[in-house]
Amino acid sequence: MGSTTGFLEVARRERSYEPPSSRLKTWREFVLPLPAPELERQASRCMSCGIPFCHTGCPVNNLIPDWNDLTYRGDWLSALDVLHSTNNFPEFTGRVCPAPCEAACTLNINETPVTIKTIECQIVDRGWEEGWIQPQTPLAATGKSVAIVGSGPAGLACAQQLARAGHAVSVFEKNDRIGGLLRYGIPDFKMEKTLIDRRLDQMAAEGVSFHPSVHVGVDVSVADLLSQYDSIVLAGGAERPRDLDLPEHSLEGVHFAMDFLTQQNKRVAGDSESAAAPAGVISARGKHVVVIGGGDTGSDCIGTANRQGAASVTQLEIMPEPPVHENKALTWPNWPLKLRTSSSQEEGCERDFAVATRRAMGADGRIEALECARLEWTRGPDGRLVMTEVEGGRFTLRAELVLLAMGFIGPHHEGVLEQAGVALDARGAVAANTEDYSTSRDRIFACGDMRRGQSLVVWAIREGRQCARAVDLALMGTSDLPR
Repeated sequence: MGSTTGFLEVARRERSYEPPSSRLKTWREFVLPLPAPELERQASRCMSCGIPFCHTGCPVNNLIPDWNDLTYRGDWLSALDVLHSTNNFPEFTGRVCPAPCEAACTLNINETPVTIKTIECQIVDRGWEEGWIQPQTPLAATGKSVAIVGSGPAGLACAQQLARAGHAVSVFEKNDRIGGLLRYGIPDFKMEKTLIDRRLDQMAAEGVSFHPSVHVGVDVSVADLLSQYDSIVLAGGAERPRDLDLPEHSLEGVHFAMDFLTQQNKRVAGDSESAAAPAGVISARGKHVVVIGGGDTGSDCIGTANRQGAASVTQLEIMPEPPVHENKALTWPNWPLKLRTSSSQEEGCERDFAVATRRAMGADGRIEALECARLEWTRGPDGRLVMTEVEGGRFTLRAELVLLAMGFIGPHHEGVLEQAGVALDARGAVAANTEDYSTSRDRIFACGDMRRGQSLVVWAIREGRQCARAVDLALMGTSDLPR
């Protein structure tokens, strides 16, 4: 522990943002890093707790006190090595992870946790700037081959670990570019795609082979992969969106969030309008937009709609508004339910809670409004929350573009999963445990959202790493890969 009193002497300071007036005119990232001396001061606030509760909040088991101390001492290179020892892509998590580690930080008891996410991000960003991050090629090839289906964070983490163990790894992606959710699900203003591209260059130099525009289950069969590779890893994500239960209508203007976000990411990547939106353009320009769903995807829709020039943005959440402050005695060190405001929400939107959507209204085949209902949530005899509609609580909300961002219910079953013939769990995800990640089919493994259901990027990276060890162990009988 470098500074025994840092947490008493240094106030918490976070990264700042460019003002909305400037950042809304661009699709670039707008987070302003802390100066290096200030970041080292922030790292000094880490208490190196005897029991580092931050570890309980971090799915990839980051050695947070260790790299905090190294950063405080100015040994950024060693801090980067420690950071990479548990996380293949800290520049991704340092931008899009909600930081459950900070919620679990001991200093969060008085709401001044260490700026763990900021420190993580700036360590790896400096690593790239200094040229410290280089390919790690294996000492020898094993002669074994692995096909990975899906190139999101789980698939990429698994691929990199297996390649470093000496296996011949091929990653198959149905989209035209590698990256999965990272590429087309996260707006560029939150994470620019050059961050993915430089990792792909590193992985290619380490021996990973990438195959975009190859839809396993359509363009190539699972049987073909099993005949060509020693093992298959299913890491295709949980892409089936939750739909809105509305009375039957034929109105245009209601779309799933991912269709909207993917189009914009393709435009930013330089695709023509016909390539970005082959099924028709989804644009918020000049429209009154309603986003249904209060999570991160809904927030991404808000930021994208405002940058496209929406006339107004309203976000609806079916659950009641959470408290501004949690009860620390009841929740710490767990992730608390409390009101959070994202940078996109700060840029401009109306938020409404405890609201259900009942009916789509419009004319000439286009949606013009939503009929909504106010809800009351009470606890039933069994302690569960019960939703009832407030009498006289119906209202109409102007809506020319409705974006459904209510989460995902699991992976698509047609195609790859049908051909693989793997057992599914009660939620429709691939059945596999977190010890060996093996499915009901020999030589087929599963990890990430395809196994655990909709989750965080940081969980996907953890699962990809652990699955890689399981595959390596199955292929070789032993494994030096970390778990």
